[in-house]
Amino acid sequence: MRNISVITGTRAEYGLLKPLIQAIANDASFNLQLVVTGMHLSEAFGYTYKQIEQDGFTVDKKVEDRLSGDSAAAITRAIGTAMIGFADAFEDLEPHLVVVLGDRSEILAATTAAMIKGIPIAHLHGGETTEGAYDEGIRHAITKMSYLHFTSAEVYRKRVIQLGEAPNRVFNVGAIGVDSIKNLKLLDKVAFEESINFKLNNTSVLITFHPVTLEDATAKKQFSALLEALDSIEDASLIFTKPNSDKDGRIIIKMIDDYVAQNPHKAVAFISLGQLRYLSALQYMDVVVGNSSSGIYEVPIFKKPTINIGDRQKGRLMPQSVINCKPSKKSIDEALRKALSLEFVDSIKNQKNIYGDGTATKQIMKVLNTIKIKGLKKSFYDL
Repeated sequence: MRNISVITGTRAEYGLLKPLIQAIANDASFNLQLVVTGMHLSEAFGYTYKQIEQDGFTVDKKVEDRLSGDSAAAITRAIGTAMIGFADAFEDLEPHLVVVLGDRSEILAATTAAMIKGIPIAHLHGGETTEGAYDEGIRHAITKMSYLHFTSAEVYRKRVIQLGEAPNRVFNVGAIGVDSIKNLKLLDKVAFEESINFKLNNTSVLITFHPVTLEDATAKKQFSALLEALDSIEDASLIFTKPNSDKDGRIIIKMIDDYVAQNPHKAVAFISLGQLRYLSALQYMDVVVGNSSSGIYEVPIFKKPTINIGDRQKGRLMPQSVINCKPSKKSIDEALRKALSLEFVDSIKNQKNIYGDGTATKQIMKVLNTIKIKGLKKSFYDL
């Protein structure tokens, strides 16, 4: 039996990984070791590790990063603290494989500790580009530290190979978030409204906006423009999900809280909706607005429009249903008019999913069950 440590630091990442976590737990060949860190252990972000336990999983290790703020210095210190914690966790757990997803700073800490200890790393969602965020550099660094790669599209598989990884260790399995959409029983509208204690009006909008971390303190100005644009929608229901623990994220959280307090008749906010409520919400939204990767991966499955603001996701492969706009009120206003038009809604009804068929977990498990890792020495694969 091989020990497989799955690392998760945020509620969104856990939601994506959940089908794979369950599959590893159900496989007699593996011993699942669940390691939680980052926002899961933060009171400010809802202690979301409790949701993991409520789902029936055992948390084997909690790695604190003691994030004390949203400045660059605070986040850098948190990476260092987490790296020490992961060194101790891996010493105790002795995993044969570490599984990580994405590009967050706590995942950089985990992969660095695993690489130094000589533990093979399997990385999901490598090869992607997000030109507006420092996640871009973190993601490619994680790719180079990892041994197995599971990408969400063929263009990303090719990019991982371009980074020097051997093709026989890089697998295009599609976006794992599609798996839950295909297999989870979602809430009907009445049950969803009851679950959030909020009734949807004629036009329903879900908003998730994160700081653009490679820009210099633009969060307040950009989010103000978004709020002004949202005020122009008549008879709207606005559901805000709050940003992650990124640099400059707390100003957005405060602005959301202030806006909801001033507009309780039409707006509600959540630190975390959780996977079931979030995916259920997407069925009933007229448009999803912000700069979250979910607007690119999950929302298009529901044939709903996404307005992607600014450069945070610049460089990603975009489905037809994604409308890109500048972070200004005028540009967001124009994007909203387009997204809510019958013509645009009709045009995306038959769009094809460009991020796989919902079998990512099955494909990953097949690789994990069959691949033989005889050593971690890697030759740089030149094109």
